[in-house]
Amino acid sequence: MNRKMQVGFSQRIQLEWLDYTVDLVLAGYSRAEIEKALQELLKDRLSRGRTAQSRGNREKAITILLKIWASPPTHVRELRDDGLELLRVIPREQHLPVHWGMTMAVYPFFAVVAEIVGRLLRLQDAVSQAEVQRRLREQFGERETVARAARRVMRCFIDWGVLQETSRKGVYQAAPAQKIESENLAAWLIEAALVASGSDARPLAQLVSSPVLFPFSLGGVTPYALETNGRLYVYREGLNKDVVMFRG
Repeated sequence: MNRKMQVGFSQRIQLEWLDYTVDLVLAGYSRAEIEKALQELLKDRLSRGRTAQSRGNREKAITILLKIWASPPTHVRELRDDGLELLRVIPREQHLPVHWGMTMAVYPFFAVVAEIVGRLLRLQDAVSQAEVQRRLREQFGERETVARAARRVMRCFIDWGVLQETSRKGVYQAAPAQKIESENLAAWLIEAALVASGSDARPLAQLVSSPVLFPFSLGGVTPYALETNGRLYVYREGLNKDVVMFRG
């Protein structure tokens, strides 16, 4: 990952806010209308008060919510559109994988923190805030902006139920992985992971087991499922390695 990566994701975001934003997008509201509705939603829920810092935190949170679902970057708009279609049919209590996928596709820093946590959890039963911060310093140097944003991303992981607090302060364990039964959802998550990686191509097996997807358990995904949206192409490398790449 590039040390110059823009952090962007710098607020503690609740899943219910993401769901609320999605509901407004699906209902056909304009970006301006969604922004106004989010201002009303968050005025008493995020940094209560009328100080400049309180207003700033609300504005940052609203910017994150809008960028993920209402007005994402051009290169992920088709991914967003497919994510919205998934959310139309998936029960609300199962929305987490889609919110996770879009967040890491839009905010690569979120994916960096998730990958660090996922790698550490493969090596040990729990992960500490200190370990995550140390790994981030190795990549980004001593930057308070990075450290502060990482703390908020980690709090999102706890709020979203993918990490659980332990008896030791600042030490967390993984919640049981959510099994992804739908091949379409699994294929969509793999595309999101490829976008977040910043690579044009990756082995399919590497994407399926990517530490950035540590909260989920993906079953077998066929090349056909991956190629259905027209954005991805799967080719065979060697005898048995399928590689996923973006078309063009």
